[in-house]
Amino acid sequence: MPDSIGPEKGCIVVLPIGKVPESALDAVSDSISLYFNHHTRILSPLRTPQCAFDEQRRQYNAATIIRTLESINFEDDAKVVAIVNVDLFIPIFTHVMGEAQEGGKFALVSMYRLMKGGVGNRPSTSKILKRLAKVALHELGHLFDVVHCADEKCIMHFAGNIQDIDHIMLNFCTYCERYLEESMKRHLKPTSLCSHHPELT
Repeated sequence: MPDSIGPEKGCIVVLPIGKVPESALDAVSDSISLYFNHHTRILSPLRTPQCAFDEQRRQYNAATIIRTLESINFEDDAKVVAIVNVDLFIPIFTHVMGEAQEGGKFALVSMYRLMKGGVGNRPSTSKILKRLAKVALHELGHLFDVVHCADEKCIMHFAGNIQDIDHIMLNFCTYCERYLEESMKRHLKPTSLCSHHPELT
């Protein structure tokens, strides 16, 4: 089991799992820096856990991937945003584009359906990256105990499909932003004190 993290410790890191474009990692990292006002780091990639693959559904179980991450010691990193390029599900849904436990350490975000949603041709790269940033920030918000928001434009509003994701804004409403700020004060230490993370193999 990884070491526990006290409320006075922690950083935010972005973790690619499998083959994830560098542009996607940069988009998520830059969005966290901008909207959370906290510097983040991109870690070396991990292999996609094949134990999470469901033969019948031909998808990867998001909960199993998160449990795999929980077995890794991420040192003093309080929050880890993992990016995958495979189709995810949890038992109660046919698919999910992101998964995180409120107040937990790990958020999981999938690019798979973000690249295929909508009608007609494949979305532009900029639109895919914007969708990815929205899902990543939404799931990271959950890690800081921010719940779903009733404001349909807030990034914490529940988005069950691509159309919902495109409808919400890349921003937190005033209420969620204030709650997030208070939660981050309890969970994160100053960026200057975040140590360098060794490469994961």
